[in-house]
Amino acid sequence: MTSGPLNMVNPFAVLESPGTLAGDFYARSFEKKAGPNRVILNLGPQHPSTHGVLRVLVELDGEYVVRAEPVLGYLHRMHEKMGEVKTPWQYIPNMGRVDYLHPLAWNWAFVGAAEKLAGLTVPERAEYLRVIGCELNRIGSHLLWWGAFVMDLGGFTPILYAFEEREKINDILQIITGSRLTMANFRFGGVITDADDRFIGLIQEFIPYLRKRLVMYKGLVTDNVILRRRLEGIGPMDVDLCQRYGATGPILRAAGLPRDLRKDCPYGVYPKFNFPIPSGPVNDSFGRYLVRLKEIETSLDIVEQAVNSLPNGPIMMDKAPKVSFKLPAGETYFAVEGARGQIGVHLVSDGGKNPYRVKLRAPGFSNLSLFAEAAKGSLLADAIAILGSLDLVIPEIDR
Repeated sequence: MTSGPLNMVNPFAVLESPGTLAGDFYARSFEKKAGPNRVILNLGPQHPSTHGVLRVLVELDGEYVVRAEPVLGYLHRMHEKMGEVKTPWQYIPNMGRVDYLHPLAWNWAFVGAAEKLAGLTVPERAEYLRVIGCELNRIGSHLLWWGAFVMDLGGFTPILYAFEEREKINDILQIITGSRLTMANFRFGGVITDADDRFIGLIQEFIPYLRKRLVMYKGLVTDNVILRRRLEGIGPMDVDLCQRYGATGPILRAAGLPRDLRKDCPYGVYPKFNFPIPSGPVNDSFGRYLVRLKEIETSLDIVEQAVNSLPNGPIMMDKAPKVSFKLPAGETYFAVEGARGQIGVHLVSDGGKNPYRVKLRAPGFSNLSLFAEAAKGSLLADAIAILGSLDLVIPEIDR
């Protein structure tokens, strides 16, 4: 192993890459601001509760958090820069790597931005298939968060159930995407694979199955007195705090503001479906837990409506763009509702073969930003619960 400079906060951590050297410099400046008799603790960059390569510096007074600061950049892969050196077609697979838990939402954001800029019209059947895929993908993302979150709090069994359900969802999505993780079946002007009888049949079996399982999860986990005491009243985040940091998605809705792009700025064929926007009634960690479970039920309702009313027709527009497709000069912004909040793509083109600029709006970055304020004054164990309630996917934060 190559030796490197020692981390002054944690002398047992050897740092080797330029990114971690920058993190170490930040750690030293963080330590200088610490009060007397305070402990500086590293959570990460490799720590089970961070669910990825995230580092959180914590200043403790006994068991209480005085300060907490995330240190980012350990997983930076230059996705936005790659958008400038790849053709639009080549860049589509990148979206599944930005957020591997809800890749189809990121697919939709980029493809939708390109379609908006180029004035492309997507066939109705393709729009329905996009909704079905995105909502099943959202359910899988929320289930994995649910299992991992409860595991952070000491409960191991739920994550086994979560992966069992997620495998069933992946069995369905693999039919139309050919993948089980970094999915990318959206194309400019439609989708690449049509739904067959097996795809529809598996969905029709899965919907009532998961609804029954959600009832079981309520008794097993949601109503569990130990879980509730770990979450109720922990990490309250009101609307003002969320808006100051730009938090969106389940975090903002749990704070009591029912903002959802599928309703507020509808795209695709979402206006054709009837579904509620879960919000509140409490803005603590338990409230964020409840909102996500309710969103699973909402997504099941949307998928059921979409499957029952799936129209016939093509899945790709006539004269769909080929591999040599160039975006017309101009700029646009397109946003979708991801599992963690608003996903946005600001696309700028000068008419060349590659986009001039691709700016990605990742919801996790804003959601993580409020952690320092929300965790201040909490117990360290409660800070872990607050961090887990944010549902972070580190690749989209670092990009």
